[in-house]
Amino acid sequence: MNSSKKLMTTGEFADLCDVKKQTLFHYDDIGLLEPEYKNENGYRYYSIQQAEAYSMIDMLKEIGMSLTEIKSFLQSKNTKKITDLLTEKEKLMEIKIRKMERIQHLIKNQKKQIEEASQLDLDRFIVENMEAEQIVLSENILNYSHKDITKMIISFMKYVKQGEINVENWGALIRQEQIETGDYLNYSNFYLRENQLHLTETFIKKAGKYVIGYHKGSYMNTYKTYEKIKDYLDKEGYRICGDSFEEYLYLMDGISSGVETNYVIRIMIEVEEKINI
Repeated sequence: MNSSKKLMTTGEFADLCDVKKQTLFHYDDIGLLEPEYKNENGYRYYSIQQAEAYSMIDMLKEIGMSLTEIKSFLQSKNTKKITDLLTEKEKLMEIKIRKMERIQHLIKNQKKQIEEASQLDLDRFIVENMEAEQIVLSENILNYSHKDITKMIISFMKYVKQGEINVENWGALIRQEQIETGDYLNYSNFYLRENQLHLTETFIKKAGKYVIGYHKGSYMNTYKTYEKIKDYLDKEGYRICGDSFEEYLYLMDGISSGVETNYVIRIMIEVEEKINI
Protein backbone atom coordinates (compact mmCIF):
# COMPACT_ATOMS: atom_id res chain seq x y z
CA MET A 1 0.00 0.00 0.00
CA ASN A 2 1.27 3.44 -0.89
CA SER A 3 1.18 5.34 2.39
CA SER A 4 1.45 8.67 0.52
CA LYS A 5 -2.16 8.35 -0.43
CA LYS A 6 -3.06 8.89 3.23
CA LEU A 7 -5.92 6.43 3.19
CA MET A 8 -8.36 6.00 6.06
CA THR A 9 -9.52 2.82 7.72
CA THR A 10 -13.17 1.86 7.43
CA GLY A 11 -13.77 3.09 10.99
CA GLU A 12 -12.15 6.45 10.31
CA PHE A 13 -14.08 6.89 7.05
CA ALA A 14 -17.31 5.88 8.79
CA ASP A 15 -16.70 8.55 11.45
CA LEU A 16 -15.99 11.12 8.75
CA CYS A 17 -19.23 10.34 6.94
CA ASP A 18 -21.26 9.78 10.15
CA VAL A 19 -22.33 6.33 9.01
CA LYS A 20 -22.07 2.79 10.40
CA LYS A 21 -19.22 0.60 9.17
CA GLN A 22 -21.78 -2.07 8.24
CA THR A 23 -23.30 0.36 5.74
CA LEU A 24 -19.94 0.83 4.05
CA PHE A 25 -19.44 -2.94 3.95
CA HIS A 26 -22.84 -3.31 2.25
CA TYR A 27 -22.09 -0.56 -0.27
CA ASP A 28 -18.84 -2.35 -1.12
CA ASP A 29 -20.59 -5.72 -1.48
CA ILE A 30 -23.12 -4.34 -3.98
CA GLY A 31 -20.54 -2.32 -5.90
CA LEU A 32 -21.98 1.05 -4.94
CA LEU A 33 -18.98 2.49 -3.10
CA GLU A 34 -15.87 0.36 -3.20
CA PRO A 35 -12.86 1.26 -1.05
CA GLU A 36 -9.88 2.70 -2.84
CA TYR A 37 -7.70 -0.06 -1.51
CA LYS A 38 -8.26 -3.48 0.04
CA ASN A 39 -5.24 -5.36 1.39
CA GLU A 40 -4.57 -9.08 1.33
CA ASN A 41 -6.36 -9.51 4.66
CA GLY A 42 -9.51 -7.89 3.32
CA TYR A 43 -9.16 -4.64 5.25
CA ARG A 44 -10.72 -1.69 3.44
CA TYR A 45 -9.12 1.73 3.08
CA TYR A 46 -10.82 4.89 1.80
CA SER A 47 -9.51 8.19 0.47
CA ILE A 48 -10.71 11.61 1.53
CA GLN A 49 -12.01 12.19 -1.99
CA GLN A 50 -14.50 9.33 -1.53
CA ALA A 51 -16.28 11.33 1.16
CA GLU A 52 -17.75 13.41 -1.68
CA ALA A 53 -19.01 10.25 -3.38
CA TYR A 54 -20.60 9.13 -0.13
CA SER A 55 -22.26 12.54 0.27
CA MET A 56 -23.77 12.17 -3.21
CA ILE A 57 -25.12 8.70 -2.35
CA ASP A 58 -26.55 9.99 0.93
CA MET A 59 -28.22 12.93 -0.82
CA LEU A 60 -29.77 10.67 -3.47
CA LYS A 61 -31.10 8.39 -0.73
CA GLU A 62 -32.65 11.41 1.00
CA ILE A 63 -34.64 12.31 -2.11
CA GLY A 64 -36.07 8.81 -2.30
CA MET A 65 -33.83 6.93 -4.74
CA SER A 66 -33.18 3.24 -4.15
CA LEU A 67 -29.62 1.91 -3.95
CA THR A 68 -30.13 0.22 -7.33
CA GLU A 69 -31.20 3.53 -8.87
CA ILE A 70 -28.26 5.31 -7.25
CA LYS A 71 -25.78 2.76 -8.59
CA SER A 72 -27.19 3.09 -12.08
CA PHE A 73 -27.15 6.86 -11.76
CA LEU A 74 -23.51 7.03 -10.63
CA GLN A 75 -22.38 4.65 -13.37
CA SER A 76 -24.29 6.36 -16.15
CA LYS A 77 -22.36 8.08 -18.93
CA ASN A 78 -25.50 9.69 -20.36
CA THR A 79 -25.43 13.34 -19.24
CA LYS A 80 -29.00 14.04 -20.39
CA LYS A 81 -30.30 11.01 -18.51
CA ILE A 82 -28.54 12.22 -15.38
CA THR A 83 -29.85 15.79 -15.62
CA ASP A 84 -33.39 14.59 -16.44
CA LEU A 85 -33.38 12.35 -13.38
CA LEU A 86 -32.10 15.12 -11.14
CA THR A 87 -34.73 17.50 -12.54
CA GLU A 88 -37.44 14.97 -11.76
CA LYS A 89 -36.14 14.47 -8.23
CA GLU A 90 -35.87 18.22 -7.75
CA LYS A 91 -39.56 18.62 -8.58
CA LEU A 92 -40.47 15.86 -6.14
CA MET A 93 -38.42 17.55 -3.45
CA GLU A 94 -40.23 20.84 -4.07
CA ILE A 95 -43.54 19.05 -3.53
CA LYS A 96 -42.24 17.48 -0.30
CA ILE A 97 -40.95 20.84 0.91
CA ARG A 98 -44.33 22.50 0.33
CA LYS A 99 -46.02 19.63 2.14
CA MET A 100 -43.67 19.95 5.10
CA GLU A 101 -44.13 23.72 5.17
CA ARG A 102 -47.90 23.19 5.24
CA ILE A 103 -47.54 20.70 8.11
CA GLN A 104 -45.32 23.19 9.94
CA HIS A 105 -47.98 25.88 9.45
CA LEU A 106 -50.66 23.53 10.80
CA ILE A 107 -48.52 22.74 13.85
CA LYS A 108 -47.92 26.44 14.57
CA ASN A 109 -51.60 27.25 14.09
CA GLN A 110 -52.70 24.38 16.34
CA LYS A 111 -50.23 25.47 19.00
CA LYS A 112 -51.54 29.03 18.78
CA GLN A 113 -55.16 27.85 19.05
CA ILE A 114 -54.43 25.68 22.08
CA GLU A 115 -52.55 28.49 23.84
CA GLU A 116 -55.32 31.01 23.12
CA ALA A 117 -58.10 28.60 24.01
CA SER A 118 -56.50 27.78 27.35
CA GLN A 119 -56.96 31.45 28.34
CA LEU A 120 -60.62 31.66 27.35
CA ASP A 121 -63.51 32.07 29.75
CA LEU A 122 -65.89 29.65 28.08
CA ASP A 123 -68.83 30.64 30.25
CA ARG A 124 -68.70 34.36 29.41
CA PHE A 125 -70.44 36.26 26.61
CA ILE A 126 -69.12 39.57 25.36
CA VAL A 127 -70.01 42.11 22.67
CA GLU A 128 -66.99 43.38 20.71
CA ASN A 129 -66.32 45.55 17.69
CA MET A 130 -64.81 43.46 14.89
CA GLU A 131 -63.18 44.58 11.65
CA ALA A 132 -64.37 43.54 8.20
CA GLU A 133 -62.82 40.32 6.98
CA GLN A 134 -62.85 38.50 3.66
CA ILE A 135 -63.54 34.79 3.87
CA VAL A 136 -64.02 32.06 1.30
CA LEU A 137 -67.21 30.06 1.18
CA SER A 138 -68.00 26.55 0.13
CA GLU A 139 -70.99 25.91 -2.09
CA ASN A 140 -74.38 26.72 -0.58
CA ILE A 141 -75.58 23.83 1.59
CA LEU A 142 -78.72 25.39 3.07
CA ASN A 143 -81.37 22.72 3.62
CA TYR A 144 -78.99 19.96 2.48
CA SER A 145 -79.42 16.48 3.96
CA HIS A 146 -76.83 15.30 6.46
CA LYS A 147 -75.48 12.85 3.85
CA ASP A 148 -75.05 15.59 1.23
CA ILE A 149 -73.38 17.90 3.76
CA THR A 150 -70.92 15.12 4.64
CA LYS A 151 -70.05 14.66 0.96
CA MET A 152 -69.54 18.40 0.56
CA ILE A 153 -67.27 18.61 3.61
CA ILE A 154 -65.11 15.75 2.30
CA SER A 155 -64.86 17.40 -1.10
CA PHE A 156 -64.12 20.80 0.45
CA MET A 157 -61.33 19.50 2.69
CA LYS A 158 -59.80 17.46 -0.15
CA TYR A 159 -59.65 20.65 -2.20
CA VAL A 160 -57.78 22.35 0.63
CA LYS A 161 -55.35 19.44 1.06
CA GLN A 162 -54.68 18.94 -2.64
CA GLY A 163 -54.20 22.66 -3.12
CA GLU A 164 -51.63 22.69 -0.29
CA ILE A 165 -53.52 25.57 1.26
CA ASN A 166 -52.61 27.02 4.63
CA VAL A 167 -55.80 27.51 6.60
CA GLU A 168 -55.88 29.72 9.68
CA ASN A 169 -59.36 28.66 10.76
CA TRP A 170 -62.38 27.06 9.27
CA GLY A 171 -65.96 27.13 10.33
CA ALA A 172 -69.62 27.32 9.36
CA LEU A 173 -71.94 30.16 8.42
CA ILE A 174 -75.52 30.25 9.69
CA ARG A 175 -77.81 32.86 8.22
CA GLN A 176 -79.79 35.24 10.42
CA GLU A 177 -83.11 33.67 9.46
CA GLN A 178 -82.01 30.27 10.75
CA ILE A 179 -80.74 31.77 14.01
CA GLU A 180 -83.98 33.60 14.66
CA THR A 181 -86.08 30.49 13.99
CA GLY A 182 -83.85 28.23 16.11
CA ASP A 183 -82.68 26.18 13.11
CA TYR A 184 -79.10 26.18 14.40
CA LEU A 185 -77.79 23.15 12.50
CA ASN A 186 -79.00 24.34 9.10
CA TYR A 187 -75.73 25.80 7.83
CA SER A 188 -75.64 27.83 4.64
CA ASN A 189 -71.92 27.38 3.98
CA PHE A 190 -68.63 26.26 5.39
CA TYR A 191 -65.82 28.78 5.16
CA LEU A 192 -62.07 29.28 5.35
CA ARG A 193 -60.04 32.21 6.53
CA GLU A 194 -58.05 32.36 3.32
CA ASN A 195 -58.75 35.00 0.68
CA GLN A 196 -56.65 33.85 -2.27
CA LEU A 197 -58.69 30.76 -3.04
CA HIS A 198 -60.96 30.55 -6.06
CA LEU A 199 -63.90 28.67 -4.72
CA THR A 200 -67.58 29.01 -5.52
CA GLU A 201 -68.16 32.22 -3.64
CA THR A 202 -66.36 34.81 -1.55
CA PHE A 203 -68.01 36.71 1.25
CA ILE A 204 -67.26 39.78 3.33
CA LYS A 205 -67.81 39.37 7.01
CA LYS A 206 -68.97 42.89 7.82
CA ALA A 207 -67.37 45.18 10.35
CA GLY A 208 -69.50 45.90 13.39
CA LYS A 209 -70.56 44.64 16.78
CA TYR A 210 -70.55 40.90 17.38
CA VAL A 211 -71.55 38.90 20.40
CA ILE A 212 -68.94 36.23 21.07
CA GLY A 213 -69.58 33.07 23.04
CA TYR A 214 -68.20 29.56 23.29
CA HIS A 215 -69.84 26.18 23.14
CA LYS A 216 -67.91 23.25 24.60
CA GLY A 217 -68.77 19.79 23.35
CA SER A 218 -70.70 18.37 20.43
CA TYR A 219 -72.10 20.70 17.76
CA MET A 220 -75.37 18.76 18.10
CA ASN A 221 -76.00 20.67 21.35
CA THR A 222 -75.14 24.19 20.21
CA TYR A 223 -78.80 25.12 20.54
CA LYS A 224 -78.24 25.36 24.29
CA THR A 225 -75.52 27.98 23.87
CA TYR A 226 -77.49 29.89 21.24
CA GLU A 227 -80.45 30.16 23.58
CA LYS A 228 -78.17 31.44 26.36
CA ILE A 229 -76.71 34.01 23.94
CA LYS A 230 -80.20 35.20 23.03
CA ASP A 231 -81.07 35.62 26.71
CA TYR A 232 -77.82 37.55 27.26
CA LEU A 233 -78.52 39.87 24.32
CA ASP A 234 -82.04 40.56 25.54
CA LYS A 235 -80.79 41.52 28.99
CA GLU A 236 -77.98 43.70 27.59
CA GLY A 237 -80.22 45.55 25.15
CA TYR A 238 -79.00 44.07 21.87
CA ARG A 239 -80.68 42.28 19.02
CA ILE A 240 -79.36 40.00 16.27
CA CYS A 241 -78.96 41.81 12.95
CA GLY A 242 -76.76 39.48 10.93
CA ASP A 243 -75.33 36.04 10.46
CA SER A 244 -73.54 33.69 12.84
CA PHE A 245 -69.97 32.54 12.23
CA GLU A 246 -68.90 29.37 14.00
CA GLU A 247 -65.22 28.45 14.24
CA TYR A 248 -63.86 25.20 15.59
CA LEU A 249 -61.15 24.99 18.23
CA TYR A 250 -59.36 22.01 19.74
CA LEU A 251 -58.31 22.38 23.36
CA MET A 252 -56.47 19.11 24.14
CA ASP A 253 -57.66 19.45 27.71
CA GLY A 254 -55.88 16.61 29.48
CA ILE A 255 -55.48 13.11 28.11
CA SER A 256 -59.08 12.56 27.08
CA SER A 257 -59.99 12.60 23.41
CA GLY A 258 -63.69 12.98 24.15
CA VAL A 259 -65.72 15.64 22.39
CA GLU A 260 -67.09 17.06 25.62
CA THR A 261 -63.58 17.71 26.91
CA ASN A 262 -61.62 18.92 23.93
CA TYR A 263 -63.83 20.54 21.32
CA VAL A 264 -64.96 24.14 21.46
CA ILE A 265 -66.98 26.18 18.98
CA ARG A 266 -66.48 29.95 18.94
CA ILE A 267 -69.79 31.60 18.03
CA MET A 268 -69.79 35.15 16.61
CA ILE A 269 -73.12 36.77 15.75
CA GLU A 270 -73.57 40.27 14.34
CA VAL A 271 -75.68 42.39 16.68
CA GLU A 272 -76.85 45.97 17.19
CA GLU A 273 -78.29 47.91 20.08
CA LYS A 274 -82.06 47.93 20.40
CA ILE A 275 -83.73 51.23 19.62
CA ASN A 276 -86.15 52.30 22.32
CA ILE A 277 -89.24 53.93 20.84
